[in-house]
Amino acid sequence: MREYYDVVIMGGGPAGSTLGALLAQRTDLRIAIFDKEVFPREHIGESFAHPVVPALQESGALAKVLASACWVKKFGGVYAWDPKQPSVALFDQGPFERDGVLRWTMHVDRAEFDHILLDHAADVGVEVFQGVAVTAYEPGALGGLVRLGDGTEVRSAYFVDASGRQSNVSNARNKRSWLSNFKNIAIWQHFTNCDQTQNLAADWNIFTADNLSPIGCFAFRDGWCWYIPVPKVIDGRRVLTHSIGIVTNPAVLKETGRDFTDQETFLATVRQVPYLKDLITDAVPVADGMLTATNYSRVAEEFADYDERHLLVGDAAFFVDPLFSSGVAVALTQASAAALLLQKTAEGSIGETDQRHLWKDYNDKWHGTAETFALMIDQWYHAIAKNNPDSIYWSTRGTGADLGIREQTFDALLNTAFQPALLEVMTHGSRKVEDLDAAGPYLAATALAEPADLTDASVIALAPGTAVRDSVTLLVPGFKATNPPANVQLPPFVLEGMTEYWRNPLTNSSSAPSPLRATMPCKRIYSEDDPHGTTIDADVRRDGVDELWELLKSGPLKYGEIAGRLTPAQTRLVKRMCVGGFLQVTTADAATA
Repeated sequence: MREYYDVVIMGGGPAGSTLGALLAQRTDLRIAIFDKEVFPREHIGESFAHPVVPALQESGALAKVLASACWVKKFGGVYAWDPKQPSVALFDQGPFERDGVLRWTMHVDRAEFDHILLDHAADVGVEVFQGVAVTAYEPGALGGLVRLGDGTEVRSAYFVDASGRQSNVSNARNKRSWLSNFKNIAIWQHFTNCDQTQNLAADWNIFTADNLSPIGCFAFRDGWCWYIPVPKVIDGRRVLTHSIGIVTNPAVLKETGRDFTDQETFLATVRQVPYLKDLITDAVPVADGMLTATNYSRVAEEFADYDERHLLVGDAAFFVDPLFSSGVAVALTQASAAALLLQKTAEGSIGETDQRHLWKDYNDKWHGTAETFALMIDQWYHAIAKNNPDSIYWSTRGTGADLGIREQTFDALLNTAFQPALLEVMTHGSRKVEDLDAAGPYLAATALAEPADLTDASVIALAPGTAVRDSVTLLVPGFKATNPPANVQLPPFVLEGMTEYWRNPLTNSSSAPSPLRATMPCKRIYSEDDPHGTTIDADVRRDGVDELWELLKSGPLKYGEIAGRLTPAQTRLVKRMCVGGFLQVTTADAATA
């Protein structure tokens, strides 16, 4: 163990090991990972969203995972919330219908999967220390002091917390709040003698004909169940088990007296859940007792502090409800963003002002991503709750995320669109936002984000001190080779590259370059009175910021007279500037006076 590292990473899970591997391969930085556990160790979260595949390919770990026996290919999901007919969707269903190329990801045994990723980090040059806990981080002018459980101290230029939801070191310095009203508990175990979800005999089951494995998610009175095929080694033999879990509210257990942590009660319950019951008639648990995890959907107050050289990635930063298996995909992509951030800061290729803005972008954009995605999940729960008015569990759902919505959330709501995979499922394939319930939390928050005083009769003018300059930023979330929101129009050659990539991600990796391999040039709108404060970054090509800026400089302008000349991207940028305080909005009468 060295006395000094350029980067110390606390936590060797997927986020920490991916970050370490990326930095080791792209920089000359000295990197250490400390994890209090000794791998392999059990972990929740066995089914992934498909951005995991390009993230693993970028880190170099994909080939090692695919060469193992710890995974099953996954092509989408069955979401049985409506007893009449489940919602079903392939990954990136719209692009698949265009090009016929299936997108995929994995169901995995997390103990083996995580071990492969940590070993890969060590293989490419990261110094990995297992069974060594980090107990404190103390920032200092010449690098922070990292205290270890055995009393050892090491110094580090940068400290990254990738230790997961409990994150005790960061919790001591960084308030963590609920990302949603939903304080769930997950209760699960692995079972043998189960059938597979693609074998459910129904005309809606798009996975049956080609034996394509999906995740199964099944609602019932007291919550919902997951159903995931997981290859595990039991008594020295590789066996295909199924992870069966219940997600519920602890209040349900208390108020109803149903204790799902009791294995007999658990089995009796899941054997009554529509559709799921047809798959688990002869299910046998691989172990006595049940496994549990609590406190889903939490978010740290700050993800990045430039002066303290302190970063959070993965679940240590935030975790959104597990409904759409997004946790590991988000963690790996956030690790890619953190790798780029640390690389650019350490190499000194950009000035201090741009470094500070880049760290603030990482914080603000990932906060916006976390909170808007939480609102999308809440929108989904809102729709289900309407059909379950007598359920203790569902009656507490869909009441809106308790976000204390902040500026970066409004900016994210104005600058993004509903996540494509969620929209596919929630609209039963129509992919139209107008088919969502306008009273749901996401759409309600989106309406709240709209500048209420911006009407055709308004007069807009640049606020005093507002300026613009050339800068760089991070693309967040920056998922590679996946279907973007509807308001992001990709050129044909990019779409063709994504198609080619998914024909074989190992051999065709260059067909779809990662958005997080380099910073992106941007125009940064800021206040000269507070140059390190809130800013808005705008893409010169997509947002039409140069043309808009010239127009705004000629103001004051009556919004109704210019609105028809603005592109949708420029309209979004005007709204973002209003919310950020860079545009003053007055009535025509007030402007005349």
